[in-house]
Amino acid sequence: MCGITGIYAFNQVGRFHMINLAKATQALARRGPDNQAVFNNEKVGLGHRRLSIIDTSSEAHQPMADVTGRYRLVYNGEIFNYKALREQLEGKGVSFSTSSDTEVLLYFLIEEGSKCLNRLNGFFAFAFYDTQENNLLLARDRFGIKPLHVYQDEDKILFASEVKSILAYGIERKLNYSALHTYLQLNYLPGSLSMLEGVRKLLPGHYVKIQGTSVEEKSYYDLKPQVIERPFEEAKAEFQKLLEQSVTDRLVADVPLGTFLSGGIDSSVISAIAAQHVDELQTFSIGYKDEPYFDETSYANLVAQKIGSQHTVFKLTNDDLFAHLYDMLDYLDEPFADSSALAVYILSKETRKNVTVSLSGDGADELFAGYNKHAALYRMLHSGAKEHLVSALSGVWGLLPKSRNNLVTNAFRQLDRFAKASHMSPADRYWAWAAFGDAQYATQLIKHSGEDIQPFGNPFSILNPGKESISDTLLADTKMVLPNDMLTKVDLMSMANSLEVRVPFLDHRVVEFAFGLPDDMKIDGSDRKRIVKEAFRSYLPDELLNRGKHGFEVPLLKWLRNELKSLLDNDLLNSSFIEQQGIFEIAAIRKLQKQLASRNPGDAHAKIWALLVFQWWWKKYFTN
Repeated sequence: MCGITGIYAFNQVGRFHMINLAKATQALARRGPDNQAVFNNEKVGLGHRRLSIIDTSSEAHQPMADVTGRYRLVYNGEIFNYKALREQLEGKGVSFSTSSDTEVLLYFLIEEGSKCLNRLNGFFAFAFYDTQENNLLLARDRFGIKPLHVYQDEDKILFASEVKSILAYGIERKLNYSALHTYLQLNYLPGSLSMLEGVRKLLPGHYVKIQGTSVEEKSYYDLKPQVIERPFEEAKAEFQKLLEQSVTDRLVADVPLGTFLSGGIDSSVISAIAAQHVDELQTFSIGYKDEPYFDETSYANLVAQKIGSQHTVFKLTNDDLFAHLYDMLDYLDEPFADSSALAVYILSKETRKNVTVSLSGDGADELFAGYNKHAALYRMLHSGAKEHLVSALSGVWGLLPKSRNNLVTNAFRQLDRFAKASHMSPADRYWAWAAFGDAQYATQLIKHSGEDIQPFGNPFSILNPGKESISDTLLADTKMVLPNDMLTKVDLMSMANSLEVRVPFLDHRVVEFAFGLPDDMKIDGSDRKRIVKEAFRSYLPDELLNRGKHGFEVPLLKWLRNELKSLLDNDLLNSSFIEQQGIFEIAAIRKLQKQLASRNPGDAHAKIWALLVFQWWWKKYFTN
């Protein structure tokens, strides 16, 4: 796991920016604390920060060159089938000087170019350069586990694992209002969007070829679900085999390795499998001393006892959480307002004190219908008297207090969302359940002229116009929510602490299997992630199998009403600052703050949190 950056110059003006290559590489230091190196031939510059995982020797440092010196590679990620690929290459006469997966990838690219991408089992973002032909290949893994940001103007192309590295080259900083409009609805940036004009994310499963002034982007992988009819017991056995293989593939490391164990189904299954292959497996979780409603450590402890792992719980007070808040905010180089990032940040920081690699359960909710919205959609598609009654009482739910902070008000919130969504089209319903605010809310908040704002395409309507099913929703989640919220969160927060996180549920064989299942093998009237639970029932305590799902929450509402109130009132949302900034409508913000202070805050805390994160970012990158 590492950080990569680079520049491809189209002309002399572009070449001038090569002077910032070392600075741009240094900006990624926390992604790779073990080594920094650069390559520069005045046409292309490549920078690399290394977190040593497989073959920790200096011979495996990057940028890596082949034996002839013609080719160079900088690479972030892991290729888990590298040993099999190495054997194939050795059969063709290739000799290796390291035991790293980096060298295997280098020679595989020399052998096959972009054609090799679909044969890679792993997660990656890389830049592969042919000095003789002066062509550069950039690529990102199938599901967007690893990031790659790209900037292009008439003089150059820049790329990096994080935007802060691209900024280090000295590009112009101009706000992307279309991105801001979407961010205010979702609390993250989907698709290729960046908050800066000219910067974009390379989409998952895509590559870019650059030669001269020609820039060509293509998709090499697109998930196309096709249901395969089979008995449930047969599917269960196949799934068990696939996931166990995926976990064992991801246990390869030359450094200490453990797993996150939250107390939920997904991380528990991954930890239970890993414990069968690792002696004295180390597992890690965090708990909340002051927030028992969100604390899951009792379930994590039950799992650890059953699988025999060496379990460590980081039990945090609200003061402990708050103490890390500003460090986390300061690491963000683009607004990202999933508040659970703070919990992942702290978990990663504490876990890194013990291991360098951790496995996680990310991806299972999107593949196997684990979220509340999936259960709500199932009930809507199979509605009866109860569901019709909830929809009919829409006006009542709107009057009751709603928030995420306790069982009763969260139930009112969910009933209200269900009732409103029952009257929507499938595409509008998907967006309503994915977002904290709608387009009208974002438009009212932004002072900028609406004619320059391009709405982000609803992934549900693009994939399945006029159609609705659980699988369709899961596919939309896998294309939007998973790479841009969940995986972005894990990558940013773990790499901020120099920790590699591997995600076995996102082995492409597991993903393709999941989308070959009919809906009823994933969810029914009484259960979510049905096949996950049934395939690994014997691995887990009964108490875990019969509990509801909890999110990875932090006490935002309390903080925004108390500890963070002064920061908002006197600084980030101060009237004079907002007026000088010229981005937001003050009246719309004051209305939101009034809702936050009321007995019926709803999602006001999430919306104000998104504003706080944006303002913190804007002050750092636009006023300093």
